[in-house]
Amino acid sequence: MSNFILFNDEFVNADQPILKSSNRGFKFGDGVFESMRMCNGKLQFAELHADRLRAAMKAIKLDGYTLFDDYFLRQKTSELAKRNKFNGNVRFRLTVYRDGEGLYTPVSNKPGYLLEATTLTDGNYELNQKGLIIDVYDELTKPINKLSNYKTTNALLYVMAGLYQKQHKLDEAIILNQNGFLCESTSSNVFIVYEKQIYTPALSEGCIAGVMRSVVLKLAKMNDIPLIEAQISPEILKEADEVFVTNASWGIRWVMGYGKKRYFNEMAKSITSFLLKTHQ
Repeated sequence: MSNFILFNDEFVNADQPILKSSNRGFKFGDGVFESMRMCNGKLQFAELHADRLRAAMKAIKLDGYTLFDDYFLRQKTSELAKRNKFNGNVRFRLTVYRDGEGLYTPVSNKPGYLLEATTLTDGNYELNQKGLIIDVYDELTKPINKLSNYKTTNALLYVMAGLYQKQHKLDEAIILNQNGFLCESTSSNVFIVYEKQIYTPALSEGCIAGVMRSVVLKLAKMNDIPLIEAQISPEILKEADEVFVTNASWGIRWVMGYGKKRYFNEMAKSITSFLLKTHQ
């Protein structure tokens, strides 16, 4: 972890207690967050992160969302990286919570924020050398509603999936939506390559509107690769040629195995090379 965090515009030592017992993020999961990456001193996809963050704040009726623009994200991440004397390759988490008191009904809708940073060794979105092992987590499913596409601090589903992942020695667990179709994984969006076409769950299936998901959709379109947003049965995992997962922190990661099924990684390699050419 970093030596300093940024808490409502003040640098605070990372091991110093900062939250009051009345904090709504702690008590009710009343907030949203963004995970972001800086490569060689440049915050990646700042506009996309700002767009999603402001849309999420607006969705949960938080005031002040216009302040959290791409300039704010670039400035604050740069300040924190500099204060920690990081090398320019950093992973950030920005949590924005409702800073009012009250029970379920808030007294006010004013936002507060916490920015954390962790240094990374590699400076680019390199494809993982060793493929991931996955399985389907079906003890809980993800509901589809107007908040499903945003990263909220109400994250018990992902915690439970993470526990399942750990118990079964997996790298990622696949989460299904309330109708039993593919949604996402513990920390990423999911892409399936089947008969030379890429498929990914549509936003209407309840998955997170991932920043790297948006980037991959754009890269596929630019390079004339067929990519279809759809409702996808988990049965396709047994027939697919490739599976890869994406998020803004790690880029694209290919999956090697699901049960006894083994996958290739040619498409994941191609998309990663397009990503590196476009976002050096």
